Amino acid sequence: MIKLNFKNIFEPKVIAYAHCDLPCGVYDPAQARIEALSVKATMEKYAASSDADFKSRAIAIKEERSELVKHHLWVLWTDYFKPVHFEKYPQLHALFNEATKLAGAGGTKGSNELAVADNLIAKIDEIAEIFWATKK
Repeated sequence: MIKLNFKNIFEPKVIAYAHCDLPCGVYDPAQARIEALSVKATMEKYAASSDADFKSRAIAIKEERSELVKHHLWVLWTDYFKPVHFEKYPQLHALFNEATKLAGAGGTKGSNELAVADNLIAKIDEIAEIFWATKK
């Protein structure tokens, strides 16, 4: 009679360890910053034009890009940063909240003021500084 040891059959031969959902290289606050710079550039082009159709398209693009800023920030906030990061950088939740609001209806989606776009870019830069500190 042959005795089978099921533990040996189903036990993994190699154990892999990972510290995040995907390789960390897929996360980068530069994506949010690029979209925020696009929002600002669209605001500048809007202000420089007198063509109503052009202005209408500029607003649509600005709102779309603002939504992409929020998306990229949310991915960092929810997927990259872990509880240990929020413990070490207690201002991080507030930074993300402020940045996503600056990209929202009360920010760049609802305004054509360059100062609002500059504030958004500054918040993204603060988040990026913390992000890169966590990669060391």
